Amino acid sequence: MLYQLKGFVRDVQPNAIVLDVHDVGYLLYVAHPEDFPLGALVDVLTQMVVREDDIYLIGFSDAKEKQAFNDLIKVSGIGPKTALNALAFTRPDTLYQAIALKDVRFLKKLPGIGPKAANQIILDIKGQLVNETALQEQRKEVVSALKNLGFKNQEISKVLTQVDQKNLTDEEVLKAALKALRK
Repeated sequence: MLYQLKGFVRDVQPNAIVLDVHDVGYLLYVAHPEDFPLGALVDVLTQMVVREDDIYLIGFSDAKEKQAFNDLIKVSGIGPKTALNALAFTRPDTLYQAIALKDVRFLKKLPGIGPKAANQIILDIKGQLVNETALQEQRKEVVSALKNLGFKNQEISKVLTQVDQKNLTDEEVLKAALKALRK
């Protein structure tokens, strides 16, 4: 299994790039070819897709994009090509936000995604999804207080996902977050 390739971008096509790795050209299907400038030395995360009649590589510019792809292909009825085409019209953050907000209309606009698939995506992925934006919106005052104390967004998001916030006031969540951040 190929996890990552590092090489020079030799060709950029509408839905793929050719990556030259030690004089071997790999054709990688990608959602956003514009993320890979021609001639640039790049690290590309990869996913090998093996089908009965086809073997191909899909490339990703970062781990978040690869995770979004893997989440989509776990959904019943969505294959690798549909997932890649859907990602070509959005970015992972936007996709996850739409899922968190149960935005069927947005998901239906993605190529290959109809109403049934959109609802299935929400059903399958929303349960495992912890949306940082929604969490921070819910606790604006806590986030603001933690920022004023000098904590960074990444630290705040991480600690808020760890703190059990059910039936707690903002003050109680802030105390629990500070306690967790001190460790």
